[in-house]
Amino acid sequence: MGRPSRALLSREIIARAALELLDQEGPQALKMRTLADRLGVRGASLYHHVASKDDLLDAASELINEEIDLAPLDNPDWREGIAAYARGYRQVYVRHWNVIPLVARRRVEADRALRGYDTLLSALARAGCTPAQAAEAAAAIDYLVLGSALETFTAGFARTPDGYRPAYPALAGSLEDAAALPGGLASLDDRGFERGLALILDGLAARSPHA
Repeated sequence: MGRPSRALLSREIIARAALELLDQEGPQALKMRTLADRLGVRGASLYHHVASKDDLLDAASELINEEIDLAPLDNPDWREGIAAYARGYRQVYVRHWNVIPLVARRRVEADRALRGYDTLLSALARAGCTPAQAAEAAAAIDYLVLGSALETFTAGFARTPDGYRPAYPALAGSLEDAAALPGGLASLDDRGFERGLALILDGLAARSPHA
């Protein structure tokens, strides 16, 4: 008997399966043969819809970009809008953090991604940025969002604060005080992101004639 019949393949079905594989097993698992087995098809069938592994990554990136909500950037209060956009952008990549090493240095070609940057840059212009300043601020937001989604600061320190004394007194004191705040060390990554975001927005506000 042949393989059981399945719904017809499409670029989106393949990309969603690839994204699911990346989320569950990491970048090393993304192989065309593995993906074909996951979908219950022959490997050659995939190439009718995606030209290569690079094209597959582009398709998966398109799906991720569709999850990023651009609506907050239309908020007349530019600071509130950019903050909400950045938080949503980060949450998307927290869900898909395994993809970050694969896409972080890829060229931006997808229409949805390009529209996202265009919308962000327009919001930054409304905040009073020159075009060059807007580009710098957009880059800073990217670094903050993707870096904070990929890295966990907190998990790097497995000892209790006292475990770093007396050799590292500043580290011990900082972790101890951070642990005493609402949410404790478990929320330190989120608080670190919020601190970085506030610093970027404060810097923009200091330059903005609309602040």
